[in-house]
Amino acid sequence: MRLPKFLPCVVSTVAVSLLSSTLFGADEGLAIPLIDGEPTLADFAGMTPNSALARSMIRVENFIQRQPDDGDAATQRTEVYVGYDQERLYAIYLAFDTSPDLIRANLSSRENIEGDDSVGLTINTFNDQRTAFAFRTTAMGIQWDARWTEGSSFRGGFDTTLEAVWDSEGELTGQGYMARMAIPLRSLRFPDSEEQLWRIQFTRDIPRLSEMSYWPAYSIDIEGRLNQTAMLRGIHDVSPGNNSQIIPFLFARDVDALDRGAVGGPRFDTTTEQDVGLDAKFVFNDAMVLDLTLNPDFSQVESDEPQVTVNERFEVQFPERRPFFIENADFFSTTSTLVFTRRIVDPEGGLRFTGRSGNYGFGAIMINDEAPGLNRAAGDPLRGEKANIGILRGFRDISNQSRVGFLVSDRELGDGYNRVASVDGRFKLNDNWITEMQFTGTESEPLADGESTTGYQRNIQVNRVGRTLNTHSHFVDTSTDFRTELGFQRRYSRSDTTGIHNRVALTFYPEAFNINSWSTTVMDFYLNDTKGTRIYHSLAPQFDLNFDTTGFGFQYSDYTEILRPQDFPGVVSNTRYNYDNWRVSFYDITLESIELKASYQTGKTLNLVPAFGSLPTVEDTNRVTADLIWRPIDRLRIANTYFYTEVETSSGGSKVFSNEILRSNWNYQFTRELSLRFIAQYEQTEAGPLTRLENEENLNFDVLLRYVINPWSAFYVGYNSNQSNFDIVEMEGERELVTTNDLRRDGNQFFVKFSYLFRR
Repeated sequence: MRLPKFLPCVVSTVAVSLLSSTLFGADEGLAIPLIDGEPTLADFAGMTPNSALARSMIRVENFIQRQPDDGDAATQRTEVYVGYDQERLYAIYLAFDTSPDLIRANLSSRENIEGDDSVGLTINTFNDQRTAFAFRTTAMGIQWDARWTEGSSFRGGFDTTLEAVWDSEGELTGQGYMARMAIPLRSLRFPDSEEQLWRIQFTRDIPRLSEMSYWPAYSIDIEGRLNQTAMLRGIHDVSPGNNSQIIPFLFARDVDALDRGAVGGPRFDTTTEQDVGLDAKFVFNDAMVLDLTLNPDFSQVESDEPQVTVNERFEVQFPERRPFFIENADFFSTTSTLVFTRRIVDPEGGLRFTGRSGNYGFGAIMINDEAPGLNRAAGDPLRGEKANIGILRGFRDISNQSRVGFLVSDRELGDGYNRVASVDGRFKLNDNWITEMQFTGTESEPLADGESTTGYQRNIQVNRVGRTLNTHSHFVDTSTDFRTELGFQRRYSRSDTTGIHNRVALTFYPEAFNINSWSTTVMDFYLNDTKGTRIYHSLAPQFDLNFDTTGFGFQYSDYTEILRPQDFPGVVSNTRYNYDNWRVSFYDITLESIELKASYQTGKTLNLVPAFGSLPTVEDTNRVTADLIWRPIDRLRIANTYFYTEVETSSGGSKVFSNEILRSNWNYQFTRELSLRFIAQYEQTEAGPLTRLENEENLNFDVLLRYVINPWSAFYVGYNSNQSNFDIVEMEGERELVTTNDLRRDGNQFFVKFSYLFRR
């Protein structure tokens, strides 16, 4: 892999910044005892420690609310009993409840615990206040685990692909519920030292009250989570050992799919495939991890949640769902999204190395992608070619949860390449103020003969986090030739623009009228091109009102947009468009069996898909979105999503187009190990004469039977079918696709997959 020419400059810049040591304030904390035996729920029968082993564990109580009433004592009493032996860390939760019949406890799959009562703990094993392991469980013993990264924008800080192997159980009682966690030390990472100095936090979630409580207190008035944890002392002479995992898997699939690039025109092809693959994890020196994947298969990964993509001027970002790419993704997450792994479509194999040593962290990815060379004509020089990808990340933690680092990436395909190098920093100024900055340079050479180009991006933001006042100011300056083939650039960070995004929010917590909080927010966004022309501006004031389990939101948005000749075919000079709309939103989680979120938007929009030869126009629009989760029984969860968008002419109300998406996801849990998932998704676009869109219809079915012993030992049987409104016709000796009014199958897949974890 060739590295960018400017890498030495980048590295030297970082080196100048790596100056200070991490310092933390000492506190009394929690002294955890070494216990003689393995505690069970039977040791706490009657919701009290009734054995010598139970009484030898240290007790934690006096939880404090973070929401809805930050700083108040928890409304329900919680006791946690904690201890360890040379193999495991134990936590027994006694979750008392004055209304035990209202506790929400459902039999569900691993990680799927939202909406249920739960308890948990967060452990910062390196005592650096930056990364931590998080574990939660319910009254049914359902597991949830994740990595927490302080200040990370990746999935709100939580990486739920941890998939640690640990034990849990739960039991409902007449006084509330009990829950037990037994976490093997080999499932954690921590320094090799005689005595471990960790930081810990316990939590309890009561959805029916919208109550989150913690020990120690975790206040919304202070930025950061791990800086509000308690010191955990007392663990001596332990080691995670050599925690290696080998996960071979076997899969077979039968695919019947429409080949749109076949010789002579589209046709159906049937393929049968049997193959093997391997995922592996090797731990070195307790804190360094090598992950390997060979011939990866993601057949069991759930399809993307629907998003509206019709009439969108810019690319819509779909989140990564593949486990190999999600795990440890926070290592490569920066203010500007320079690593967006959805760009790696069909990897043949790859490795990832991540780790920490003292205040230093590092990560590297080497992987290839077969997708660019697939489905190319026989004479295409890129036929069968793979894109080779390398990513290098390094950072240093400095005082007060601050960090400086660098990231370098290289993607090469044929004779072309795209190289990116950046330096970044996160600086916590005090309990409330944070600034982040990133400076990036790129070098690109096209596939065909041509000159290489270079570009840059400057990215600076300043944030305030607090109980009442929250602010966000973000400045991004991007040059014309800035390219990131592995990244994702949003509207405000695309090439040839300078953007400023400001958000100010005021939140108040009245003690009357059963109102938990109300807030007012103003968002103001400016975007100029590099010549100084204002090409976009939006102003959006918003008001939100929240009760215990119900909330309302109101937002008005005003837009000014300028299309330049380079933005849209047929535009001969800068053309201004003004439009505005209103949105009202609602949510309710009062009932255990039903959760509802809905919004309605009406007003004006810019029609970016006019008929061929026509220019964009401002038209009337209405949009409805709804999410409904229904649990008719404790084993069945039905999640429904609905989108409806329509655009009509401002004069006369003639339909321009409408788009409708309906998705229903059914999960039935037979046991904790065995479950059945069924997904049906329907999408329809109806086009009028004033748009270039065509009538489209699509219906997809996805069925998956899962038997999961642990996160890595599992058996899957799946079937997928897709139908579209098309037909294949013969025209002058060639096959062509034509649009019809009927749905026809355009592909289906049946697969079987088995994986098994070998661990030592």
